[in-house]
Amino acid sequence: MKYVFYVLGILILTLGISFTIQSDLGTSPFDALLVGLSINVGLTVGSWEIIIALILICCNSFLKRQRPEVLGLLTAFITGIGIDMWLFLLHNLITPELWYSKVICFGIGLVAIGLGTATYLHTNFAPIPVDRLTLIIQELTRTNIFFSRTFIYLVFLIMAMILNGPIGVGTLLTVCLGGLILNYFMPFTEKVLDRILTHSSTSPNYDKDKNHSI
Repeated sequence: MKYVFYVLGILILTLGISFTIQSDLGTSPFDALLVGLSINVGLTVGSWEIIIALILICCNSFLKRQRPEVLGLLTAFITGIGIDMWLFLLHNLITPELWYSKVICFGIGLVAIGLGTATYLHTNFAPIPVDRLTLIIQELTRTNIFFSRTFIYLVFLIMAMILNGPIGVGTLLTVCLGGLILNYFMPFTEKVLDRILTHSSTSPNYDKDKNHSI
């Protein structure tokens, strides 16, 4: 059951990313970097998600002084496929022209990113390397998710500006609100998922599944 929420969380997250890209108001600094690399160097946005993830896994390993979390690459791989899939599906369906439709599209994306991230992070199974980095910085600086997320966003913002990624008012909103939305959804998803997972653990088949997975 945990792995269902893991995949579901990533699908919601990647849908949100695709909505922000389609809104044409600017994406999160990290996604702006991916789009900038895709435009300037080639390959798909999802492909760059996987390549950057590999680099970040090495960085995280160095910061934590432990073996690289190779499972994080699995999450990045699913995320990369998810982004490319949603962009392909939404490309012709959602192309907002008017400013208010762009704002609605971006707003849906921002909320979906927060909800998706909080959902899959709570499963505690192979976070995306950039989210693992958020947690590592939170731990090292002894601050909250909001501070560590904003710090990382600012670093990626500078890199995205160099590569002429899709930076706009939406990027500023993501930097200001991204951490707050994630901070809001974390306790909410924890309460809901714990209730569902606890309920599923009482089912007779759960123990068999648990033993099988071990």
